[in-house]
Amino acid sequence: MADLKIKSADECRYDEVSLGEVMLRVDPGDVPTARARTGRIWHGGGETNMAEGLSYCFGLRTAVVTALVDDGIGRNIENQMREAGVDTTNIIWFSTNGKGKFSTDAKGTLHNGVNFTWRGKGVLPSITEYYRAHTAIREIAAGDFDWAGLFAKGVRWFHTGGIYTLISPSSAGVAIEAMEAAKAAGAVRSFDLNYRSKVEPDKEKARKQNQQIVRMCDFLVGNQSDFNDALGEECKKVGKDEPFEAWLEAYSEMLRRVAEKYPNLKLIGTQLRAALSADRINWGAVLYDTADDKLHLAVTREGVEIADRTGGGDSFASGVAAALMKGNDVATAVQWGAAHGICVQETPGDVSMVKQSDVEKEVKRALTGGGVSALR
Repeated sequence: MADLKIKSADECRYDEVSLGEVMLRVDPGDVPTARARTGRIWHGGGETNMAEGLSYCFGLRTAVVTALVDDGIGRNIENQMREAGVDTTNIIWFSTNGKGKFSTDAKGTLHNGVNFTWRGKGVLPSITEYYRAHTAIREIAAGDFDWAGLFAKGVRWFHTGGIYTLISPSSAGVAIEAMEAAKAAGAVRSFDLNYRSKVEPDKEKARKQNQQIVRMCDFLVGNQSDFNDALGEECKKVGKDEPFEAWLEAYSEMLRRVAEKYPNLKLIGTQLRAALSADRINWGAVLYDTADDKLHLAVTREGVEIADRTGGGDSFASGVAAALMKGNDVATAVQWGAAHGICVQETPGDVSMVKQSDVEKEVKRALTGGGVSALR
């Protein structure tokens, strides 16, 4: 079984720390963005979603390292994270008075990231449109944050992802610096490939950068396409009429190849999402234990209606991390990851709105093939 050597909670200030971008999300509801006249305000970001899932759902102590402009939008994002129990004291704030290194002006030369995400419906897919070209987090470079000081407080798990590391010319350097400090402090290191062509359309550039960072982590996460898009690892093609076992065999071969190339990896996790429509999916997950050369499968959920697909993969990762930090085995971890991922997709927004008891109930329901009863 994979031995992540997770430090005890008693010797650490934080169970998990995430490094990444966080954006304000405007959700136009059931109206496409171009015709919307109202919208709900959320927030999210691949790395932040991990920290919030661990905090709000699983009751763990988490923190986010990011950078925000100190204005109403930045404080709105901070307040939302604080409501979920995330420590925000490690945020780098850019003042709007133009004074000092971390500063900008009041006219928006630098700004907080914003995205509009319409969740889609039926045959109309979900669409996210970003405004992130001049955000504060893009300005952060190696040496700007005291990683040694943070990890000296005790951190059990460190996480970052491929959205952040590709967002600016300096972001990968910050992630590498953080990974090195995490290793020195004995923290588990995880990385979500999370490839987005809107962040970095040059796949070869993304692959080269990700290959460097993957060599530094213990737990690697990605969906079916991420391994090719973000890492350059192809899975053997399987015909549409082939049984699931044929696909699983091809996929297992690819995971073994990744494990051989990156012997530092102890676990490789993948969420499996087949979109039948914008609001109906098949959902499953696998977790590959490199030490045992064993692929653990979660129960596959077929034809599930969802409310919002954003954040499902991040929630899979946080479910796995939570299970392992709470002393469960890998077989249990993949079930927690899959259950948390589907539960988060049943609610609006990017981040978790369920609790550990909901995740455990969903694991039990899926394993026994039970239905969903009203609670009265």
